Amino acid sequence: MSDHVLSEKAGGVLTLTLNRPEKKNALTRDMYQALGDAIDQAEFDREVRCVLIQANGDMFTAGNDLSDFAAVNSGDASANEARRGGNPLLAALARAKTPLVAAVNGRAVGVGVTMLLHCDLVYISEDALLTTPFVNLALVPEAASSLTLPARIGHARAFSMFVLGEAVDAKKAVDWGIANAAVPTDQLRARAKAAADAVAARPPAAVVITKALMRDGEAIANRMDEEGRHFAAQLKSPEAKEAFAAFAEKRAPDFAKVS
Repeated sequence: MSDHVLSEKAGGVLTLTLNRPEKKNALTRDMYQALGDAIDQAEFDREVRCVLIQANGDMFTAGNDLSDFAAVNSGDASANEARRGGNPLLAALARAKTPLVAAVNGRAVGVGVTMLLHCDLVYISEDALLTTPFVNLALVPEAASSLTLPARIGHARAFSMFVLGEAVDAKKAVDWGIANAAVPTDQLRARAKAAADAVAARPPAAVVITKALMRDGEAIANRMDEEGRHFAAQLKSPEAKEAFAAFAEKRAPDFAKVS
């Protein structure tokens, strides 16, 4: 387990805590691997009947560490090798059989939002803000979110989040069906843990079957593969180079000059 992902098991619940608060819990390859491995292994651990994902600090996650993206765009061989084989967290989410509960404090960006669409219960703090700025970075949606987000909130709302980068606050997230409830920050973990405990107390086989019946795993995996091909191509594109440079230089990108 990565030092930046803490793991604790008690009462049938495996709690995974993002622990890189000094970097706003931006996700590294090691963190993706640790989360993916833990979700995969939960299926085979009879002591785990629910997985709870939460984060230390004042932000759930800033999404992927942009320095990793920039390294791939620049042709860094080690960075390209690290991303080969896809994202281990996304693959684990696609095939997850164990129920997943999320406790989202503060901001969630990119994959920090799209991973929630694979969680069975989501609780967010009242100050939560969700953004999916893929297109702003000249990238495309991932985690099968081009399928799951429109199915959840409708095409127009999803397009606005993806293409215009519209931020969704806690009230909207609940009203639109992204989250179950918004609660005060100091009550968030207790509320999410109570929900995870309640799931863990249900008959496990019935819970797993019910989750499976509610998901089209094959369609999700196929869409992830399709998104992944486009994502990899865009990550190395001139558009992405301009987007990453603009971000680093704290200026607006100029995609008109990109040929």
